[in-house]
Amino acid sequence: MTMTELSFLSKEEIQFRDEARSFVQRNLTPHAEDIEQGKLEAWDILRKFGKAGYLGSRYPVEFGGTGRGLMYEVLATEEICAVHAGLDMARVASCILFAHPVYEFGSEAQKKKYLTPVARGEKIGALGITEPNVGSDVAATETRAEKQGDSYVINGEKRFITNGPVADFLLCYTVTDPKVKAKQGMTAFIVETKSKGFEVVEEYDLLGMHGAHVGRLAFKDLVVPEENILGDVNGGFGVVMAGLDAERTILAAEMNGVARAAMEEAIHYSNYRVQFRRKIREFEGISFKIADMATKLEAARLLTFKAARIIDANQPATKDAAIAKLFACETAIESASQALQVLGGIGYTKQKPVERYLRDARLMTIGGGTAEILRYLIQREVFKEYDL
Repeated sequence: MTMTELSFLSKEEIQFRDEARSFVQRNLTPHAEDIEQGKLEAWDILRKFGKAGYLGSRYPVEFGGTGRGLMYEVLATEEICAVHAGLDMARVASCILFAHPVYEFGSEAQKKKYLTPVARGEKIGALGITEPNVGSDVAATETRAEKQGDSYVINGEKRFITNGPVADFLLCYTVTDPKVKAKQGMTAFIVETKSKGFEVVEEYDLLGMHGAHVGRLAFKDLVVPEENILGDVNGGFGVVMAGLDAERTILAAEMNGVARAAMEEAIHYSNYRVQFRRKIREFEGISFKIADMATKLEAARLLTFKAARIIDANQPATKDAAIAKLFACETAIESASQALQVLGGIGYTKQKPVERYLRDARLMTIGGGTAEILRYLIQREVFKEYDL
């Protein structure tokens, strides 16, 4: 047991973390390479995670969850992502990005119909925000929903939507009042993807995060009943913002998993690779890289734990979540790159997983809040603290 665990985790949390690690090793590790190569669908494995309770840590038992909270979600996320980040990206898109807004803003009927099967792994959810002209500027949403009787008709397009090509449900953000800025006239709808007018235009071939289906979606006169509005009409921007801190904290935990996996690969390789009749770990040029990886991983993990604790206490965590994600994502990229350097030529081949860690980590200074946006948020919150 490390000092980090003694200081920041309860006995129950450590037990849960160990159980999650064991479950992942049994149910995911043997299949990670098949998922990476497209021989096995990530959701064939994730359904097992749902049955075991690893998709709904934040939700009550009556809605298919375990009611443990974000800290438990963070612990499970690191364990899963240390083995396969693409699979966890699919998991998070469904059981957090789609499911959590439904839990926070949904009616009892909506929770029963849409949250419960997603938390159990029986159905797949997705979040539809990004558009051709909308990325960091969520308030610039262009997809429209026009009221017609007791329904709304949606037209528009979403891009880079994780789980989009395979989702059963999509949380789609649209403009419902074009007379005002989208920030004041945006509404969230739960769209069933079997609806007429929903189209998967293409699925992207990604640099990393293999196993996660990411696509471009189109809505052509898609009819959604009024009962599928999540929250209030024209209240969609509030729905978006409410979940960002938790999302960023979980993404930080994902990258802690990648950073850890990269570091462990470098540790093991440096302990048996011999040059000049010495294990390469005995050279400071190598061992100092390990030291830097360990230091930054420890810091990233503690930042993530802090943000999770704040959110579980129902306190504002905008700055803390942004700091955690920024630092963890940049640490993962750096650690994967340094691990590849430690492995040398073999690290640049697909015989070792380090090249995958680097490809996977690179996404996360873009997705879920770019590094630039996070730095903007952090400095804004800092100046607020000083009344400036």
